[in-house]
Amino acid sequence: MFKYFNIWFFLSLLISIFVCIPIITVFLSFFENTSNYYEVLKNTFLIEYIFNSLILLVCVLFLTFLIGTGAAYLVSFFKFPLSDFFKWALILSFAVPPYIYAYSLTAFFDNYGTAFTILTNLFGEGNYNKNIPKFNGMFGAILSMTFSLFAYVYILSRASFLYQSQNLIDLGKNLGFSKFKSFYNIILPAARPAIVAGLSLVAMETLAEFGAVDFFSINTLTTGIYNSWIAFDDLAFANRLASLLLLFIFSLFIIENLSRKKAKYHFNIKGGFKQKEKIKLSGYKSFFAFVFCFFVFFMSFLFPLGQMLYWTIKFPENLFDLQITTLLLNTLYLALLSSLVLIIFSLISNYGTRVTKNKTLNMLSTLSISGYAIPGVILAVAFITFIAWFDNTIIKSFGLSSIKKIFIGSILGLVIVYFIRFYSLAFNGIKSGYEKINYAVDESAYLLGYSKRKTFINIHVPFLRNSLLFIIILISLEIIRELPITLILRPFNFETFATTAYISASEDLLEVAAVPSLFLILIASFFIVISSKYILRESNE
Repeated sequence: MFKYFNIWFFLSLLISIFVCIPIITVFLSFFENTSNYYEVLKNTFLIEYIFNSLILLVCVLFLTFLIGTGAAYLVSFFKFPLSDFFKWALILSFAVPPYIYAYSLTAFFDNYGTAFTILTNLFGEGNYNKNIPKFNGMFGAILSMTFSLFAYVYILSRASFLYQSQNLIDLGKNLGFSKFKSFYNIILPAARPAIVAGLSLVAMETLAEFGAVDFFSINTLTTGIYNSWIAFDDLAFANRLASLLLLFIFSLFIIENLSRKKAKYHFNIKGGFKQKEKIKLSGYKSFFAFVFCFFVFFMSFLFPLGQMLYWTIKFPENLFDLQITTLLLNTLYLALLSSLVLIIFSLISNYGTRVTKNKTLNMLSTLSISGYAIPGVILAVAFITFIAWFDNTIIKSFGLSSIKKIFIGSILGLVIVYFIRFYSLAFNGIKSGYEKINYAVDESAYLLGYSKRKTFINIHVPFLRNSLLFIIILISLEIIRELPITLILRPFNFETFATTAYISASEDLLEVAAVPSLFLILIASFFIVISSKYILRESNE
């Protein structure tokens, strides 16, 4: 009976269906009836939500493109003072989530903030507040997201620039192009797919951001989703707004694909790949490159780190009042546990897809990885909705005990939603590693008498070891930074550095929020430094 039963296909199918359930719930809720709040919002703030989201999206995409590609171009093609340092230092911006950057901006530039204190110490008492710019509202949100998210574009652009052949540069020289013209007409088009991929990640993060826009009191689709659920208990309309938000993202993908038409972004040049030679800059060009990279590094990492460190030193009592050990253990526990769960099930799913080659499974796998495009607040709400429906419809029908407490307000529920949210990172990361394993390896193993299970454990897992380590670090970093999912689904009195910082900041206690924010930045930086050798791997290293 079980002779032809494929356990790998079955497990992969179950994992994909499990991940897809909340995602499908979001889309199906679009067609549900909503409360009167929909009519009220439609006639009042809905246009504002959409407009603000569009403004944020356009501005952040534009600025991250300029900063990310500009910095990547400089460190990839030129040598200048500290260029080797900047190539990895610029990715430290990942350690600063947008909401913590927002706290830093406000703490520094607000009335009687850090800037005021510095000016007073330097020049004595004075009315400096009127001359200190205020980075709040929309402008503050744009800056916070730009300097927190540009690294997505920087990393992918740099990877593309790095592996461009010297032949491309020589082609520009032979055509009499200046460095700028060569960059604009040859190098940049060749890197377009990588840049678009980076901008796509920025778009998803921008539209899904909750902490920064909530802190600056900006009405966006994300805050509208949260308010629809919390204030008006209208989950259906919250999901409808979420569907609208996703429509923004999918529209961007479609527009970009249509704009390319049949264009190709690779070059078939005779002579093969030629390792490019970095150009040594001197004079004002060297100075400009250094200043640009240092400015980006300072603004994206040193500035928020310095601000949080300043508040911590100025108010040391907040450090002693905080339960550092408990918060550290809670944060690392969630990160490592969730990472391991994601790794294990993503490995199984990838191997099942590899050995079965089933179209249905491939389709479900593609749908399942779209969870990363859905805001954390929506996934949390969709999960709660599904559990409530399952509890009321299935469990009670059979007279069984309620399961709500098992999944809602528990570590298990948190791990499950983390799993759905970051499944795409684990799945795609392992998939890229699997693409390097030739199918001939599997066939050879089978000929030697290895079963599928033995091939998986003894051959595939050891080969993927470095990729798995990198994925664990990457997912841990994401979970450490994650705010809305943890805020909504955490158990009672279970806090992390992210939730503690948010709660303090929402009560206008920025000096209190500084301590957990500082520790979050330091922990995230540690993970980034560890993973940098994978992120910035070069062919000549």
